Amino acid sequence: MMERTLSIIKPDAVKKNVIGKIVDRFESQGIRIVAMKKLQLSLEEAKAFYAVHKERPFYESLTQFMTSGPVVVMVLEGEGVIAKNRAIMGATNPAQADPGTIRADFASNVEQNAVHGSDAPETAAQEIAFFFSGRQLIG
Repeated sequence: MMERTLSIIKPDAVKKNVIGKIVDRFESQGIRIVAMKKLQLSLEEAKAFYAVHKERPFYESLTQFMTSGPVVVMVLEGEGVIAKNRAIMGATNPAQADPGTIRADFASNVEQNAVHGSDAPETAAQEIAFFFSGRQLIG
């Protein structure tokens, strides 16, 4: 099934200058990028985006981290792209991520883990709409 998902290259990976290497991981697996932009999140935007985690102990440090530098937000498209993206990213904790995944190769720790990806079609739709208008999605 053709799907779309949101991917974020987080501040740690942007700072390491590995944007192109991460984008290549998606494109080399047949995933199309239908929208992409680099931006700096405000604290208010980060808190709104991660509101689902508001009650979790890592919420404050996560939102601080996500505003610590620029991010690259992308909409990825392809057959089963949500699961495919999550496999390419690897486990949330890079110490548990399979070799060759983005997190195993580029992440520092469980919080500074290089990338974010939507976990379900409903989440993907909400997250895409947070960053992109419909006319910015070039299929």
